[in-house]
Amino acid sequence: MPSISGSDVKLVVIACEAGMGSSVMVANQLAKQLKPLGIAVKHSPVNQLESMGADLILCHRGLSGRARQAVPDKVVIAFDMFLGDPAIASVVAAIQGGGTISHE
Repeated sequence: MPSISGSDVKLVVIACEAGMGSSVMVANQLAKQLKPLGIAVKHSPVNQLESMGADLILCHRGLSGRARQAVPDKVVIAFDMFLGDPAIASVVAAIQGGGTISHE
């Protein structure tokens, strides 16, 4: 199971079905929290994840299987809610504190 230290994360990609809409909303919210730490946040369709060079991928639980197939060597964190999801909050805390991040 892949894992990464929060201190090694430099690029987070929010994966979605088409690269628009809900992933943009999550990416914008996350970017506000992580920009002060020098971490970039982008969004991408799940079928283009391999070319993104992400250190960490976040996606809705319904896409997590496809995301893990696309980038099996990367940590993929699934969330259920586009705003206020505890999985996203845990990732932010791990990045801020240098904790280990791995899929559940």
